[in-house]
Amino acid sequence: MTMRDRARSTVEALQDAICAALENIDGTGKFREELWTRPGGGGGRTRVLSEGSVFEKGGVNTAAVHGPVPSALEGELLGEGPDFYATGVSLVLHPRNPHVPTVHANYRYIERGDTCWFGGGADLTPYVLYEEDARHFHKTQKDVCDAHDPAFYPRFKQWCDRYFRNHHRGEARGVGGIFFDTVRPDEQHSMEDLFTWWKATGQSFIPAYLPIAERRMSESYDDRLREWQLQRRGRYVEFNLIHDRGTAFGLKTDGRIESIFMSLPPLVRWDYSVKAEPGSPEANLIDVLVSPREWA
Repeated sequence: MTMRDRARSTVEALQDAICAALENIDGTGKFREELWTRPGGGGGRTRVLSEGSVFEKGGVNTAAVHGPVPSALEGELLGEGPDFYATGVSLVLHPRNPHVPTVHANYRYIERGDTCWFGGGADLTPYVLYEEDARHFHKTQKDVCDAHDPAFYPRFKQWCDRYFRNHHRGEARGVGGIFFDTVRPDEQHSMEDLFTWWKATGQSFIPAYLPIAERRMSESYDDRLREWQLQRRGRYVEFNLIHDRGTAFGLKTDGRIESIFMSLPPLVRWDYSVKAEPGSPEANLIDVLVSPREWA
């Protein structure tokens, strides 16, 4: 089996496992599946859950696309050659309860000519800062990284802090996690080693996130906290539309628009000049977003 076949099998199995786990914790929500094809080659399967008990909206998508390198990506895509191949799973979950954080994850494999690489990671976007949740999320991913290379976690944690940042706001999107891109074989890591680690990072998503959702999903909240959640979702949308490379890649490769924008929340607010009251839980969250902390 080729590496591209193994990578595609991995992301599709991960999609199945994550969707099953999310339906189980939600209790009422079910994923709707749509299969799609890409005009230039390949396609994918989009799964979206709407109006569940726990998740107001969630999407877990896989794709495997190939064909000529789009002109818009010619200077951005590593390697040489006229054709590319990319497969991956991408998910975003927007919980109903503001005490449950939004979460994003993506695990991908890309080829161009003789050049191939892995990318991915997972990051947490809370609306209420629970330090134990942030520590758990980070430690779970750190443990996976440390099992393969202790240098991975600090490198990819910093990369995540730099990448998932609304520079125009001067704040991070959330409390981070890990993020990596263009990870290729080198003197220390063979392709097989990297594949094993990459697969393990994807499998770490369920134990990293679900315990947090289970712990917070029954917490009570009022209209004020719900309003704050919707305002912070606005920041999430800003990042995805302005800075996110995955969104840009999907658009530049003629991806399915509904699948690309499934990451956007169903409800959001952009209120003018929102300020957190000094000393409030909201202000504590903003402090961490402005100055990222070490969690693991």
